[in-house]
Amino acid sequence: MNTRYLTILTTTYNRSEYLPKLYESLKQQSDLRFCWLLIDDGSQDHTASLAKQWQQEGRLDFRYLYKENGGKHTALNLGIAQIDTELTFIVDSDDWLPGNAVERILHYHEKYRDRKDLCGYSFLRCYPDGTVNTACFPEKEEIGTYVDVRINGGIGGDKAEVFRTEVLKQYPFPVFGQERFLPEDLVWVKMSGPYRMVHINECIYFSDYLEGGLTRSGRRMKMRSPLGMMARSRAYLEDAAVNRKTKIKMMLLYQVYGRCAGWKTGRMRSDVQCGCLFWLCLIPAWVIQRIWIGKYGK
Repeated sequence: MNTRYLTILTTTYNRSEYLPKLYESLKQQSDLRFCWLLIDDGSQDHTASLAKQWQQEGRLDFRYLYKENGGKHTALNLGIAQIDTELTFIVDSDDWLPGNAVERILHYHEKYRDRKDLCGYSFLRCYPDGTVNTACFPEKEEIGTYVDVRINGGIGGDKAEVFRTEVLKQYPFPVFGQERFLPEDLVWVKMSGPYRMVHINECIYFSDYLEGGLTRSGRRMKMRSPLGMMARSRAYLEDAAVNRKTKIKMMLLYQVYGRCAGWKTGRMRSDVQCGCLFWLCLIPAWVIQRIWIGKYGK
């Protein structure tokens, strides 16, 4: 059996209608040196029966784990703790991969695997018609931190990140009570200081952004997870490398979600640095929060 260098980690919740498309794309990979780990975050549909069927087929090195519903970030924590391959590739349950995705990942890993300053590789995501999601990188293989390349470089949109598992294990996703949502870039920003990534202008991932997915669930979901959203903003505010424009945005969001969490002004102020910026954003953040409550509810 070939040595497995990569684990494709998928978390899912009631997405049995879409999982077969991902499964078919994994069976068609030109390089099979990978495992697929499916973490079921409390689905009530036919996900378990699909998983049993795929295990019986034996076409892939496949594992399935079920847990009570707690949100994608809690499912990622469970999955990452199980992984022993060098690389981890997080692939959503309603997306799929081109046939050479694993091959291209391992190609670049062979090239850069001895560099200890890297936490992984960032590739392009595309829409089903092949159009790149929002933007390419300025260079074919640009090496830099997430903050410098993506945030300060203004490279928006979702990308396909592949991480060194040993680094990913150092940065578990924080859990805030019963909150069900936490943006993954909170962790990517925390990695950004100690580690850099190779940013590669090749598409290895297709996304369709279907109704019911996390990306489309929007502002209401975030307002119901205010502590996680505050933690995300705080990570940006505490990183000295983040540009001023982004810090203003994150200070506004920090205060908006802080109010959603029921925090008073004094408590929010004592929790973050950037004192002048805090006071400058105080009234605009209050206005934004009132508008959002009127539009989305509490």
